[in-house]
Amino acid sequence: MEIVILAVVIAVVALGAISGLVVSSRKKKQLPPAPPSSPSVTAPPAEPHVGEEAEPPSAEPRRTVEEVELPGAGAPVAEAEPEAPAAPAEPEAPAAPAVEVPEPTAGRLVRLRTRLSRSQNSLGKGLLTLLSREHLDEDTWEEIEDTLLTADVGVAPTQELVERLRERVKVLGTRTPEELRALLREELLTLIGTDADRSVHTEPGVGVNGEEKPGVVMVVGVNGTGKTTTTGKLARVLVADGKSVVLGAADTFRAAAADQLQTWGERVGARTVRGPEGGDPASIAFDAVKEGIAENADVVLIDTAGRLHTKTGLMDELGKVKRVVEKHGSVDEVLLVLDATTGQNGLVQARVFGEVVNITGIVLTKLDGTAKGGIVVAVQRELGVPVKLVGLGEGADDLAPFEPEAFVDALIGD
Repeated sequence: MEIVILAVVIAVVALGAISGLVVSSRKKKQLPPAPPSSPSVTAPPAEPHVGEEAEPPSAEPRRTVEEVELPGAGAPVAEAEPEAPAAPAEPEAPAAPAVEVPEPTAGRLVRLRTRLSRSQNSLGKGLLTLLSREHLDEDTWEEIEDTLLTADVGVAPTQELVERLRERVKVLGTRTPEELRALLREELLTLIGTDADRSVHTEPGVGVNGEEKPGVVMVVGVNGTGKTTTTGKLARVLVADGKSVVLGAADTFRAAAADQLQTWGERVGARTVRGPEGGDPASIAFDAVKEGIAENADVVLIDTAGRLHTKTGLMDELGKVKRVVEKHGSVDEVLLVLDATTGQNGLVQARVFGEVVNITGIVLTKLDGTAKGGIVVAVQRELGVPVKLVGLGEGADDLAPFEPEAFVDALIGD
């Protein structure tokens, strides 16, 4: 009996197992196919965080730009070559200033006559007006004297001129304007002097050792007279006359004086010898002449410091500069620069400088800015040396050789 029961149980279990297998097989046949393991289109990868490497969007190897074809293009796009970093630009060297050709000096004062006559009308025209009066009484002659003194002609020259005019007018009798102008012109030329040597001596000479040396010109004067500017303009005058020039920047006490002189020199192709600020002026002047000899230059111009004529020590140093330069050979010219607007104070300066160095010529600057043209006469009488150059403006070519005839014609007009 137990065997029959056991067999029944086994049969039931076996039947259940078979039924389960059948049902399971049917369910498998009804299920949809499984999705593919990887999608055909993938989303763009997320931006990598700092420090992480970006993962490729798929396991497919990454292609280079050369392998990617743009839509509509017939050929693959070539990968751009990386540009090499641009080399840093080298700073451009400052261009050398163009060398200028100065205006010829011949007849320069004649060309500047209008500028001179504008400032001197009160002297010449005033004298002509007074001399044209019908009766020349004592009051008129006193007015003539005052006119001359106001123009800084000086006391002694004024008295001489008035006496000669008195005599000439008395002999002349009837006076037409043309006769008076001719008379005044003649007497003013006599007062100024027409036979003086007004050339700037720059001829080469012989040095102490027998070698040829350039002409040496020292330029002296107090501060504010335009001394350094005059030295630069004089270089232009000499270059215009066909001479080669070396400049010596011996004014070491004024800031930027050497720079200013060098700029003037560069404009006409003249080299400047300079030293440290506050250096020994005599040493620089000596070196300038030495360089002039070595370069076979025609002229050496030495710009000295603007000495106050009341400072004895500084004036003595100016004498030292001249003595040191003379170790190469003689100094051919010592030009004193005076401001024409300073009047009688300029005569004091002239006197003191004349005691320290042997002044050979005078340069009057700013003559176009004053009605005191009589300073030409006064300073010549004071020093016994001629006015050789006059400054008639701020332009580079406004320094002119002094010509008495052109000067007097500018005073009295046509």
